[in-house]
Amino acid sequence: MRTKIPSLVLITFVIVLAGPVAAQAPLKFKTRLSWVPVDPTSAPAVTGTGSAAAELVGSRLTITASFSGLRSPAIAARLHKSYKTGVRGSPMSDLTVTKDTSGSVTGSLQLTPEQIDDLKKGKLYVQIDSEKAPDGNLWGWLLP
Repeated sequence: MRTKIPSLVLITFVIVLAGPVAAQAPLKFKTRLSWVPVDPTSAPAVTGTGSAAAELVGSRLTITASFSGLRSPAIAARLHKSYKTGVRGSPMSDLTVTKDTSGSVTGSLQLTPEQIDDLKKGKLYVQIDSEKAPDGNLWGWLLP
């Protein structure tokens, strides 16, 4: 029985150490970026497509996206929060965007526990603004 006690201690030690590693497994989110006119007058200005992916490790969210086919160069990209998936919301954080009709978006930020909950509930979205559509050209809600 003496040989089983050290084995039990070793197994317990490994389980205790592995717990935090398993808890830090990244959560992945993705979206298709598509054009959404804000009103009928903005419809001719919004074109293009894209996709975005996000990874949450702990409280750090990293976003990468690509886009193409804008009618005018991108001028800004932001992470927004809405009260419900599919509904416009307020900007949370600026993202880095290629200032062209095609390119990429990148960004990384620390989220609060409330923002993590909002992300998991589909309330966060990426928005790319362009010269001809400064209130939003491409949008996409981050979903698991």
